[in-house]
Amino acid sequence: MKLLYFNDFRLGILKGESVVDVTSVVQNIPHTGPGNMINGLIARFAEFRGPLERAANAGKGLPVSQVKIRPPLPKPVNVDCMAVNYMEDGTRKAPAPINAFHKSPGCIVGHGETMVLPDIAATIFEGEAELALVIGKPASNVPAAKAMEYIFGYVNFIDGSARGVLPPGNTFYQMKSRATFAPMGPYLVTADEIPNPHKLQVRLWVNGVLKQNYSTDDMAHKIPRCIEWITSIHDLEPGDILATGTNHRGLSAFQDGDTVDLEVEGMGKLTVKVKDEFRRTWSRETRLDREHKGLEGTTPQLSGKYAQA
Repeated sequence: MKLLYFNDFRLGILKGESVVDVTSVVQNIPHTGPGNMINGLIARFAEFRGPLERAANAGKGLPVSQVKIRPPLPKPVNVDCMAVNYMEDGTRKAPAPINAFHKSPGCIVGHGETMVLPDIAATIFEGEAELALVIGKPASNVPAAKAMEYIFGYVNFIDGSARGVLPPGNTFYQMKSRATFAPMGPYLVTADEIPNPHKLQVRLWVNGVLKQNYSTDDMAHKIPRCIEWITSIHDLEPGDILATGTNHRGLSAFQDGDTVDLEVEGMGKLTVKVKDEFRRTWSRETRLDREHKGLEGTTPQLSGKYAQA
């Protein structure tokens, strides 16, 4: 099942190229807004799945191209992101030590919305194409052997990053938790539709040019281990998001006016715009392009505010 919010946060089920409004089925779930509505539905999905399927089959759909798509998970309690969690096409000799960071749920934007680059002296702004999983039930100290039972579904996720912010060191918070730095969507896919999340192709385009193109089979710490580790640190709740990391080799600068498309196999295509009022520019080369040239680090800023003389 593919669940999405649309227009004024009506709940819909995607059927082909149409979305069927099923809001009436879930309106009695206690909620104060669309965030805890979907979280409540996820927690009670076994109870509501049948009624939702019947409503979707009986209802008349609207063309999805004619509605405004909203973030499918507008207010999770936790957004956790795995760090350095890919083998980078075998170029890493061993997995990096397992690590993650907490990204503010306030960063979330949806399909068709805009990632805004802030007025800070970052060396570069990037967006990491990622498969994210969604937790389906309360999770605490979950053993890896049972971890997949806790997954409700999956969603496209872009982990926005402002690299090189000062002071140097552990800067994950100010690098990752900027407003609009967590685009996701366009919809939430239930886990039964994704038989093997460790064998999905992930593709990201910038202005139609393919930049990232990798498989989740390159993941260093697999999903069960990630869930086990995260839930040994803090509990997860229904509707929480765990982004599984990225292959960094195709990363490139996000810049004013860009159109970014992300498609994880089976998740649909998420499209967002990029806005930078200072119109800063960088070369369009990827990290892999620089590696092939024998260059280290990210491509330097070429023009605009904070560019080095």
